[in-house]
Amino acid sequence: MRVLVVEDFEILARTIATGLRREGMAVDVVLDGDGALERVTTTRYDVVVLDRDIPGVHGDEVCRRIAFDHGGHSRVLMLTAAGTVRQRIDGLGLGADDYLPKPFDFDELVARIRALGRRSTAALPPILQRADLTLDPTRRVATRAGLRLDLSPKEFAVLECLLAADGRLVSTEELLERVWDEAADPFTTAVKTTVKRLRAKLGEPPIIHTVREAGYRIGEP
Repeated sequence: MRVLVVEDFEILARTIATGLRREGMAVDVVLDGDGALERVTTTRYDVVVLDRDIPGVHGDEVCRRIAFDHGGHSRVLMLTAAGTVRQRIDGLGLGADDYLPKPFDFDELVARIRALGRRSTAALPPILQRADLTLDPTRRVATRAGLRLDLSPKEFAVLECLLAADGRLVSTEELLERVWDEAADPFTTAVKTTVKRLRAKLGEPPIIHTVREAGYRIGEP
């Protein structure tokens, strides 16, 4: 899942981003409305966590443009200290998909982001499966032949992308965009290295197949 955090209090923004990355999400951070609009123009995000009171272009206008001018591909979660019913109604009326007032519980934030992320993509089954390999995105559990796999957040996210593709070829560029964030070097070997570690943990017979100079796909052993 690719997430954009728009929050002008930098310490909070970085804290949220760190926590979401530990949950296996790819997270970018901007501190004002102008930066937010620039990012959503160039990158397709599943969810935008948007503080309403930000410098530059106001959060209300950012929300409206994301919802109505950029095709509505990204789901918007308003995250703000404005917590009255009237203010929440106004935020939802601007095109926000959800509203979470500060202070908030981080686990609830994660749950709401995951719920919105599911709505931003084509409906997937609750459990992703191929042969004896299963993955539960909600519980963050992956197993093969009934044995739980000890995967890092990046390994789990790569596996989730491949299983969600249901046999379709997933390019290195797509994995880099969906699993890594803006800090990733497009010329890095991060994808290749992560897939190699993931293959080792999945064991035999091989289920991740490489299509030379094209990408990877999940197939039958």
